[in-house]
Amino acid sequence: MKDLTQRQKEILEFIEHHEWRNGYWPSIREIQEKFNFASTNAVMGHLRALEKKGVIERIAGQARTFRIHRPEESDLPDIPDDATEVVDVPVYGAIAAGYPDRVEPAGEIGRLQVDIRTAGFGNRRTSFALQVRGESMVDAEIYDGDMVIIEPREPRDGDIVAALIDHETTLKRYIKKPGEPPYLKAENKFYPELYPITELTVQGVAKAVVRSL
Repeated sequence: MKDLTQRQKEILEFIEHHEWRNGYWPSIREIQEKFNFASTNAVMGHLRALEKKGVIERIAGQARTFRIHRPEESDLPDIPDDATEVVDVPVYGAIAAGYPDRVEPAGEIGRLQVDIRTAGFGNRRTSFALQVRGESMVDAEIYDGDMVIIEPREPRDGDIVAALIDHETTLKRYIKKPGEPPYLKAENKFYPELYPITELTVQGVAKAVVRSL
């Protein structure tokens, strides 16, 4: 394996420590901000250099997805023997976890790298992240500012979902009893249950919560 430059060592150490603290890789933009790079292209250039030197490896068929290997050089940071596979998912803005609002995702605003085993992906190619805004799901340990990973699929009774109810979006628990219309339930006793007047459309099911410490 070729020797790493000082900056490459620093980036690798930052990624490793971030992963140990949070369970997922830092985003490309977080690496950019940490090292004051002029653009995200500079970050990708360093990641490609680390890949070329055998320190990280791209996962075949998954864009911007890498696993880390233990380096042979003794002066590099310790990395777990069992490499962690991460996937880069798009962030599509915020979702209300309070009363529903009319704010809907307006396209990709960033990227988030997540440990696949922690996230429990079923279909990672179509999954996306939303930032939680509000406190209606605190009893499910989902807090204001958290990121939720959403997998587009049909919900089951009891799933936590990103939903469109009467043209307003919200994050709630989906309740569907036999012979009864579905409704949305908050996980906070101070918020009411939500019953649709005209429409309830589930946009996806929450698979994991990502929290910055």
